[in-house]
Amino acid sequence: MSSKDWIEKDYYAALGVEKSASSDEIKKSYRKLARESHPDHNPGDPKAEERFKAVSEAYAVLGDEKKRREYDEMRSLFGSGAFRRNARGAGQPGGMPFDVSDLFGGAGGGEARFGGGGLGDLFSSIFTGGGAGGAARPRGPARGRDVETEVALDFPDAVRGVTLPLTLRAPGVCETCHGNGAKPGTQPVACPVCHGAGVTTRNQGSFSFSEPCRNCQGVGTIVEEKCPECHGTGGVTKTRTLNVRFPAGVADGQRIRLAGRGEPGERGGPAGDLFVHVKVRPDELFGRTGDDLTLTVPITFAEAVLGIDLRVPTLDGTVTLRVPPGTPSGRVLRARGKGVVRRDGRAGDLLVTLDVVVPAKLSDEARAALETFAEQTPPAAREHLDARVRRFS
Repeated sequence: MSSKDWIEKDYYAALGVEKSASSDEIKKSYRKLARESHPDHNPGDPKAEERFKAVSEAYAVLGDEKKRREYDEMRSLFGSGAFRRNARGAGQPGGMPFDVSDLFGGAGGGEARFGGGGLGDLFSSIFTGGGAGGAARPRGPARGRDVETEVALDFPDAVRGVTLPLTLRAPGVCETCHGNGAKPGTQPVACPVCHGAGVTTRNQGSFSFSEPCRNCQGVGTIVEEKCPECHGTGGVTKTRTLNVRFPAGVADGQRIRLAGRGEPGERGGPAGDLFVHVKVRPDELFGRTGDDLTLTVPITFAEAVLGIDLRVPTLDGTVTLRVPPGTPSGRVLRARGKGVVRRDGRAGDLLVTLDVVVPAKLSDEARAALETFAEQTPPAAREHLDARVRRFS
């Protein structure tokens, strides 16, 4: 957006909020207006598209505290009539002769201070992206885009950790020119328009504005003889294989970042990152809760009553757990250190839930034995329930 936008456009009106509105009020209004005017909800409506662009532009400024403060200060300064012009074109605040260049550290050594710095510094930081003194920074070679892919892991591999080869077909650095885009034996040369700065400066009235050089797209160099393989881009689409290490305990839905393994930057720019989304296949026996593994083991009624030494599997072998006599269904036994290994070397536990199985059918002998057992067994303690039942009898 240009300086003219900042001076002439009322972003508060675009979002339908007062100048004193809080950040939360601005965000709430933006979300409402953006949702109502989004092109997806208004296909083929150019007016809705313009409204969406307007509220997005307004929120880009008012949603950033620093930009909002600078915007308010600039609007206050220009709105006060500080830059009205007389018939000869000279700025005259309050009717006094005035040279707008004085605000930018002009002749006479004077520099109007504004928000802790000269207006030249303020305006250059807003419109040119430069630092103190209005020096614009060249953009340089563009960074490559990030790449995303998805990998499905077996449950044991996700728990223990594994290194797998990952084959990608995506842009990579051109091996012919080594990423600079130039024909072998030649080199990129400084752009004749911006002289290697990557930016050009144009004047508009009393202001100077810098923008990325259109001749070199802000890189600062141009390729006179392009590489025959990549045609000057510095990258080609190719198949590559990476060995990716998935750490122990990687979870379903986790995203692993591999810095610098994404698409290469144009003409030698830094590469983007590779993000690997992990999907963990369910295991037929084990589940997972944080660093603990879970397992459900069925036992018979007799085993629950009499107790048993129960041998259960783990991911690395087996472990024996003692089921004490009189164990109820749903009780959880803990095998310490048999879960997911943490980064500090310690491991979670294996949580074994006991499920007492009630047979649907009994033989005559088993039924007779169970009836004898029931006669010899004290009744369940249901006195508190029986007392409530008797109230309604």
